[in-house]
Amino acid sequence: MIKKTVEELEEISKEVRQDVIKMILKAGYGHPAGSLGMVDVFVAMYYDVLNHDPKNPNWVDRDRLILSNGHICPSRYAVMAHSGYFEHKELMRLGEFGEILQGHPDKRFLPSLETTSGPLGSGLAQGSGIAYSARMDKKRFRTFVITSDGEHDEGNHWEAVMFAAKNNLSNLTMIIDRNNIQIDDFTENVMPLEPLSDKYKTFGWSVLEVDGHNIEEIINACKKARSIYENPTVIIAHTIPGYGVDFMENNPNWHAKAPNDLDAKKAIKEIRTMQGRISPYGE
Repeated sequence: MIKKTVEELEEISKEVRQDVIKMILKAGYGHPAGSLGMVDVFVAMYYDVLNHDPKNPNWVDRDRLILSNGHICPSRYAVMAHSGYFEHKELMRLGEFGEILQGHPDKRFLPSLETTSGPLGSGLAQGSGIAYSARMDKKRFRTFVITSDGEHDEGNHWEAVMFAAKNNLSNLTMIIDRNNIQIDDFTENVMPLEPLSDKYKTFGWSVLEVDGHNIEEIINACKKARSIYENPTVIIAHTIPGYGVDFMENNPNWHAKAPNDLDAKKAIKEIRTMQGRISPYGE
């Protein structure tokens, strides 16, 4: 794909966020907070970070992208449509029976997906297995796994963390959507995760932290991860759930709630005029 400037990618992010609102409104269900919060990560991945070919999605040497927290798939679907994997009109069929864009990613319907996701906590184990087999087959592609912070409550996630470190899977990069909410409440009220960075370091991972809405930071962190050969790398992406829509931002009530017509109109208007927010991480 032809590389775009950061400014162009930011404009694509705005278009994608509008699509996310329209998709969830049309479907009548979905997870707007996490979907809006991870748009910039998906834009960075598909337009810059990944070695991939939308016209040849099963290219054997492509980088693999696993989405563990499959409920935020509207943002991934929208970015895939914008980058040429399928026609844009398919977005308005989200979750319809037999259509390619199911409510959780299903590779039976959309073969360009690497896995079918749904049960939280499974993605890192799947990605670790792919990275491990790539090493056995002497393949040079990289495996990326996107996870939520809430699914860190799952024990099988931490088993995969140990497996990846034990086997020094330096061809594996995990990106955590650190948005601090899950379906019931804020993560630190449900099951405190901090100090998250220190936990990963103790488990033998290299740790990078970024503003999850700074596309340039995301791209640079992924590039740095490729240069780390001692162990797997985790990128903690600090995001704002519902980013771009004031009444959704940092509100756990929008974790799994579809907007009505009035909500959607207000949200789209805000997204069209949105400017940069103060970074949730950094200075």
